[in-house]
Amino acid sequence: MSNLTTITRIQNIIFSVFLTLIINLIVPATASASSLGIESGSLRPCPTSPNCVVSQNADAKHAIKPITYHVAQDKARETLLKVLTVVPRTEVIEQTDNYIHAISKSRIFKFVDDVEFYFPNNESVIHIRSSSRVGDSDFGVNRTRLEQIRLALKDLNI
Repeated sequence: MSNLTTITRIQNIIFSVFLTLIINLIVPATASASSLGIESGSLRPCPTSPNCVVSQNADAKHAIKPITYHVAQDKARETLLKVLTVVPRTEVIEQTDNYIHAISKSRIFKFVDDVEFYFPNNESVIHIRSSSRVGDSDFGVNRTRLEQIRLALKDLNI
């Protein structure tokens, strides 16, 4: 067997492994998109994996407090949108009067986390949810991100 044939086979194996890894990262991301949004007045619950936090209907492992505010809802929403513009590698991809969905990407591997904010009517709270699309552990990144956003809003007197 020639060196060229061996090199071609090695390239094919490397390509196959790479393609398998990419497919395994993309398929779970597509499947998890259906677990976003508001259902029956609440953000959707977290999956069983520890890489998610939510302020509504959560068990102790996934629970985080909602963000309270003492200004008009429109002002709180507007300020939150401004804060999100300075959160690194974060982009708002959907917004309505009472809901904001953003994505945050990790610095090196560009893993995507879904970050959601829900403004229920007649309450001065922002319910929050942040969840990794892939993997199991997030080393606390989702919780830390939301706590930093909470502090930024507090510093802005929201």
